[in-house]
Amino acid sequence: MLVLRLLNVVAPAYFLCISLVTFVLQIFVFIPSMFRDPSTTPLFSPALLHGALFLFLSANALGNYILVIQSSPEDLGKDLNLGKGAEVADWLDGSRSPGSALPSTHFCRLCARVTQRHDHHCFFTGNCIGSRNMRNFIMFCLYTSLACLDSLVAGMAYISATLSMSFADPLAFLTLLPHSISQFFSGALLSSEMFVILMLYLWLGIGLACAGFCCHQMLLILRGQTRYQVRKGMVVRARPWRENLQEVFGKKWLLGLLIPVLNVESNYCRQKEK
Repeated sequence: MLVLRLLNVVAPAYFLCISLVTFVLQIFVFIPSMFRDPSTTPLFSPALLHGALFLFLSANALGNYILVIQSSPEDLGKDLNLGKGAEVADWLDGSRSPGSALPSTHFCRLCARVTQRHDHHCFFTGNCIGSRNMRNFIMFCLYTSLACLDSLVAGMAYISATLSMSFADPLAFLTLLPHSISQFFSGALLSSEMFVILMLYLWLGIGLACAGFCCHQMLLILRGQTRYQVRKGMVVRARPWRENLQEVFGKKWLLGLLIPVLNVESNYCRQKEK
């Protein structure tokens, strides 16, 4: 438990550090390198469009990240019918009666939070993912993967121009790291260039992980399940996939897709149905 609590503190700090490094590289290294002659740069130049796209992706990723961790334990647990005299210990040993709360409601020891429709505990946000922040969590994963992909493409363009190399060959990216390490220790590669190359592989790993996790969560949502229900073997009532999507994303899903907003429309749809 001590290791998990430590990870719950270190993981968000690690994510914020990676985000800060990515922002600095994009704004002060990659985007300026795209300008050949700033005095003759048109209004809708590729460099400016790329900068606007990166800021849009970063703002949505950071905004949804904040919304995921914004809800306090009181916000998630105040409307649950825990029953008179309910104690935290009742949630720890599972002795609560089935009718005392919604199905898949779970108490997390790490964040001391009663989460409605608990899905899992996310260490990178230091928070549990449930009914109120599921949509923001999916949007956070989506925009994080897109921001990593954008940074990966910009970083490859920067390395290609700096080292005069081409990525037309698919194997060029796979062999880039071992060749760069050998050149770095031989003194032919600067430390700043080596750092950017290492960041390329980090962006690739984070982007693929977030994209895969986002697709997995969307599949569970379409089936009306959570990871907690799958892990516990809970049987859920079959519903149309449109209702499952609306329960998580709400009716104004397009607004949440474009800007980070907190979803409060359909938190208790399943509670009312049951």
